Amino acid sequence: MEGIKIHIPDNYLSPSTCAVLGAVMIPVWKRASSRVKNEISKKKLPLLGICSAFSFLIMMFNVPLPGGTTAHAVGAVLLAILLGPNAAVISITIALLVQALFFGDGGILAFGANAFNMAFIMPYTGYFVYTHIKKLISSEKGEYIAAFIGGYIGIVASAAFAAVELGIQPLLFKDASGAPLYCPYPISVSLPAMVVPHLLVGILEGLITAGVYAYVKKMSPGSIYKNEKTNNKSLAVLIASLVILSPLGLIAGGTAWGEWSTKEINNLIGFVPKGMKNGLHFKSLIQGYSINGVHEFAAYIISAALGVTLIIIFFKLILKRKKTAENKT
Repeated sequence: MEGIKIHIPDNYLSPSTCAVLGAVMIPVWKRASSRVKNEISKKKLPLLGICSAFSFLIMMFNVPLPGGTTAHAVGAVLLAILLGPNAAVISITIALLVQALFFGDGGILAFGANAFNMAFIMPYTGYFVYTHIKKLISSEKGEYIAAFIGGYIGIVASAAFAAVELGIQPLLFKDASGAPLYCPYPISVSLPAMVVPHLLVGILEGLITAGVYAYVKKMSPGSIYKNEKTNNKSLAVLIASLVILSPLGLIAGGTAWGEWSTKEINNLIGFVPKGMKNGLHFKSLIQGYSINGVHEFAAYIISAALGVTLIIIFFKLILKRKKTAENKT
């Protein structure tokens, strides 16, 4: 399923751009991992997996936009509000890694760029906005307003950064004839093409951020406050419901801006940039959440369940390692 997404595929950014953004993320991941070890208790560690699974699933729900295309929410700011921005960095990164490796959603070389936009810019920006608005409106209603606005601004900021990364490619990377090697559209095109639709998607992101925050606050207050009951079962019900409902993400259809095939690129601009034509073409296990011989709805549910399972296994391994380290000390 395609649409206007923040995920950047391989060969749209130069290898050097990917390397720079990946390098920027290394200290971010290192700092986040270190902080999470101290900030997140062993009791709350499973919540990281649940939140990562939530983000993975919510990104499978494409919604229609004017112009016949689609987009999706991310949930990064929600995770930052629930667990802190450092934990959100880890949770979203794992969700993006599973998407790229197993489902071909987002590039392998562009993984660092996608993590920069969605696992760094989005949660930190949205959380900053949330905390400041929450201080200005000191009430429960104000808390939900802050969550909505934080989610809204977070995803728009993420889309803007992705647009700039794509838009600088034809300026910086050209062949001898002056033709672009990677994304062929300049910032004057990429910025409105990415940001304007996300001004609408931001409403959905804000509603999800505020709505799910209210749900967690009611059903599992220990996920937010100390000395309160943590009810992971109610959160597991939410995850299971999203898995079952995931085929709703297939209802909205459209051609993606920035995710064209080489054939579509050729039809659009009359040629295929050399970097896109000769770049990395990684084939994932379940490309595009589709399975040969399986109905697309069933394949989507299988993909959703598999993605959640992989994420939960990953975090269980982290929990096991944490317990082993604590026992040794």
